[in-house]
Amino acid sequence: MNSLVSTVRGLLTFSKSETSNYSPSDETKHDSKVLSVAWNQEWSGFIVGTNRGFNVYRCNPIIKKSIIRDPHESGFKIAEMLFLSNLFALVGNGHNSSEYPPNKVFFWDDHRNKCFCELEFKSEVLAVKLTRQHIVVVLKQNIYLYSFDNLKVHSLIATVMNPKGLCCVSHVETKSVLACPGFRMGQVQVHDLKRNIIKLIKAHDSDIACMTLTLDGSMLATASTKGTLIRVFNVLDGTLLQELRRGMEKAEIYSIAISWNLKWVAVSSDKGTLHVFRLRPDILSFNHVPSSSFIRGMLPNYLNDNERSFAQFSLPVSTKFIVGFGSEHTVLLVGIDGSFRRCRFDKEEGGQMVELEHKRFFSLQETDETMVVTNTTAT
Repeated sequence: MNSLVSTVRGLLTFSKSETSNYSPSDETKHDSKVLSVAWNQEWSGFIVGTNRGFNVYRCNPIIKKSIIRDPHESGFKIAEMLFLSNLFALVGNGHNSSEYPPNKVFFWDDHRNKCFCELEFKSEVLAVKLTRQHIVVVLKQNIYLYSFDNLKVHSLIATVMNPKGLCCVSHVETKSVLACPGFRMGQVQVHDLKRNIIKLIKAHDSDIACMTLTLDGSMLATASTKGTLIRVFNVLDGTLLQELRRGMEKAEIYSIAISWNLKWVAVSSDKGTLHVFRLRPDILSFNHVPSSSFIRGMLPNYLNDNERSFAQFSLPVSTKFIVGFGSEHTVLLVGIDGSFRRCRFDKEEGGQMVELEHKRFFSLQETDETMVVTNTTAT
């Protein structure tokens, strides 16, 4: 395992000959079905779990297929990638007779084209998150945190019933933050893993439905099962920084993303509209406001007013999309229907976004180019 971690940090080369024995005719023999989609830690690529295996795509500057793996017929319901490295975490699709059952996490080294390690649990695995320091495995009421270098349990975190497997982690090496549901409805617990500090935040009155951290772990955005409001909190002291209004009708929030520069929040839901919100320029200046003032309800007046979205884009209502941010005020969307979209918003005027790219990722040909990763540090 140690050698793998050092490899991930170094120079990795994926070429077509190394990463696939796939031929274009294979895709016509068996229809691939998307079981899951997940961005990597910096939105430079995404991984698709299918009923046959998994595919990996890069999307900078345009979307390209990089890796195709069909190791087993049952496929993977969870697939996660670590930046643009050779390492992937996989969870099987749930067939009892499968060699990839849903209570195990398999670690695939694509440099060696095989699974090299597995973690087994007594119940179904609902989510997996990867950082350079940790492996996070989410069960219904527990979260196991493993050290990446030796696969030993770092900590065991108890949560309220968590059927969606909600959990998010930071990806800047100088900080190590994990957020997950707390011990009662609407509560979030935030763990500063380096300082061994736990902060409990009363985020909503209803159950948490979606959450995300900024890449540096400084801010947390949450939505409840009502889906009408997105709240942004300061992770340091749990204070409410901004409240965003998605709509008045109940909605299922699929995905939330906060841009690298901490200026924008993107939200997708089952209402078929992508919303982009502007974060206030002075939002981080409230980091040093004593949390006691918020506890007493003495919020600045404008924090009591929720804000409408700055930019919007229409999406198919029937499809779940996860969101990420690209360059030059673009939002990236990957759909469970097998589609990829890149949209741009006007940073001054907002309004309706412009679609720059729309492709079916299963139909893409695998790139002949060599993918070289020289630095996977998030910025």
